Amino acid sequence: MKTVSGKKFIKVLENHGWSLLRIKGSHHIFGKSDEKIRLSIPVHGKKPLKSGLLKHFLKVTGISESEV
Repeated sequence: MKTVSGKKFIKVLENHGWSLLRIKGSHHIFGKSDEKIRLSIPVHGKKPLKSGLLKHFLKVTGISESEV
């Protein structure tokens, strides 16, 4: 699995219809109007997301690894 920063993953989420609800510290909270799921994406500069966290986000959102 390739590494992706929080900022880059946010761009992918926004392209798939997710919208920013709020920001609390360094965590950006995203949601969709038709779903109750909320995602808290950590944004720490260019630091990549951990692989397990990225896998979880991909599973929950239904985004394939090739789209990242």
